[in-house]
Amino acid sequence: MMNMKHAVKILAIIILLGSGTAGCTSFGKTSPESRASMIQSVNPDPGATNDLDEKDLKLAKKVKKDIAALDEIYDVAVIVGKKEILVAYKVKHLKRFGMKRIEKEINKKLEKNYPDDDFIVSSDYKIFIEAVELRERMKDPSFPDKKAEEQLQRIISLKKELT
Repeated sequence: MMNMKHAVKILAIIILLGSGTAGCTSFGKTSPESRASMIQSVNPDPGATNDLDEKDLKLAKKVKKDIAALDEIYDVAVIVGKKEILVAYKVKHLKRFGMKRIEKEINKKLEKNYPDDDFIVSSDYKIFIEAVELRERMKDPSFPDKKAEEQLQRIISLKKELT
């Protein structure tokens, strides 16, 4: 059983490294962190398209903590935008059978704790990877807030296409 797990991990790594990109970003290359997010927890820092706004950063951290506290979740990416908050999460493998229930629970928790905020919630890996990629770009001080907001809106529109 243990050898099978190692074989699957190695195969996944070979496929990811062999492909060069995950095919998810508009920039053509993915960061090592976003590639790693496919097979393990990367625990990305919560953020805001305007990282200088302390209130938005506090909100992002609080939302991440609330969602990460759920037993079925093992990784959460939160980005606060001007109008919406993107919450992308990964569900533990054996808990994926209850995806609808988990998403309903997350939405209920967010509506209860943050009634004035508009959330975009997704368990889709592509959305998660895009959020991690954006968060990585946002760490660069020369990456403009306006560009971050545009990219966040692109991810949100991608999420809406998938539903």
